[in-house]
Formats: sequence, structure tokens, C-alpha cells
Amino acid sequence: MTDAWSIRPFSSLEDYEACVALQEETWGQGFSERVPTAILKVSQILGGVADGAWSADGRLLGFVFGMTGLRDGEPVHWSDMLAVRPEARSSGLGTALKHHQRARMLDTGIRTVLWTFDPLRARNAHLNFTLLGVRSAEYVEDMYGATDSPLHRGIGTDRLVVRWELDHPDVEARIAGTWQPTGPWGDLPAALDVLGSATGFERPGAPTLGLESHRLTVRDPADIGAIMETEPGLALEWRRRTRSALTHYIARGWQVGAFLRDAASPRYLLVREARSRDADHDSPPAPSS
Repeated sequence: MTDAWSIRPFSSLEDYEACVALQEETWGQGFSERVPTAILKVSQILGGVADGAWSADGRLLGFVFGMTGLRDGEPVHWSDMLAVRPEARSSGLGTALKHHQRARMLDTGIRTVLWTFDPLRARNAHLNFTLLGVRSAEYVEDMYGATDSPLHRGIGTDRLVVRWELDHPDVEARIAGTWQPTGPWGDLPAALDVLGSATGFERPGAPTLGLESHRLTVRDPADIGAIMETEPGLALEWRRRTRSALTHYIARGWQVGAFLRDAASPRYLLVREARSRDADHDSPPAPSS
């Protein structure tokens, strides 16, 4: 709890209805993929999370929802939705909701959380890789098919599946606020760039496939939402070229290890070495804000 909000599980019909309403505000009225009140409640019974952040005057500012189960025989938590009202964004609430979710899972003995996000969304990439310390070695093309959400119009629903190892030392350091960028990650000029020069609204370069390096970068649009509004053809080009680059290298042993939030040229850092839960891990450099 802070002066700005308090986070707690949904516990009343009014709570669940407020969550459904916020889903529609976020992803569009009548959003066909919204989670109804009954599933929100059942998920809690089965060890999931359906919790909201409330303002002092009782307004729902954001929520996190996920389900707990098995994937490939491993007990995991699948974080399905996270939403924050526009006026509460950039306040730290999204990070606070993920920290809350992490604490809930550790209390139940779950050590791994998975979720998906659109790799073209730079704000989400920054939260996931920089603030939380996830990794990804799985790209799914058009994972959710065609939806009626305006957030997905014209570019499909490609997703990175990220893995959050809750008790990894690198993750714990970020949660504690003691994380420091160290190791060989700092020498970014030595990382080969897959998409060539591209910034802001400029077109991404054609992907260069077949590069051999321990570290590669893949550029990302600074604001895909703005591009979708003004130049939908360019937004689709970003999708096709980042998809080509990421799927090619992930299939050949690279994983997405960091996101560098350079305002002029945000980009993913791909690394060849797999991260071990029991090994020390060199962290990527802190991105510019």
C-alpha cells in the first residue's frame, strides 16, 4: 500500500465488474477476449491472481490477472492480463502490480511466471526486460488470431513469450533496487545490428539473417501506436521485419535478454548464452529514459 494506491485481491461482485469495465476501457468496448467475472473468481480458487490497485477514493486504477497450472510438467503461473489507467501510467503502478504478483506466487511455492506481450510495444518491453528482468526464447506468430481490439488493428497478434524466474539473483536485485549494470553487456558498439539504421517513424532496415555473434540487436519502433494511427502500412512493415529477425535468430539459439530504451533508437539485445538459474548473470546496461 502507498499513499497513491492499495493493492488487494478482488473480493466482491463490484470488484469483478470494475475489472471487466477496465478491460473494455483498455482494449475496446465489447472486447471479445475480456475475462468475465466468473473466471476472475474461479482463478482465485485455483491459486491464480485477480487483484486490483485502488485509489484512496475507491477507484480501480489497474489490475493484474493470471492462472496457475502446469506447462511441460513444470508448475508455473501464466500472467494473462495487466492494465493500468492512462492517468496512472508512468507512476510505477504497473511495476508494483508485477511485484505484488511475484510475492503472491512465491508464497504459494511457484518460482516461474510466464506471459506474452507484443514485441512492438516499447513501453511494455521496458517494463518486462529492464524493470523486471525477464528473458524470452519463444516467439509466436499471430498467437491470438484476429481480435476486435483497436490495439491490434492491422498488425496481428504476434507475441514474445517471456519467462520470469522469480528467485533468480538478477531478478531479486531489480526488485530490491540494488541492480547495477555490469559485465560485457556494456560494449554495445560490438553488438551487430540486425535491422540496420532505423529510428522513430523511419522505416526499419531489411533484416540481415545469418549473422554470427554472441550479441545482436534488433531495433524497435519508439511508438507503434502513433505509427498505427498515421501510417498503418509502416506499422505492418515493422511487424514483418521484426518478426523475420526475431524468429530467425531465436530458432537458432539466441534469446532476447534485454531492451534498451534509447528514445531515438530503442532495440532488443539478443544473446547466445542461455541463462542458468544457478549461475551468476551479467546484467545489461541501464537504458536511457
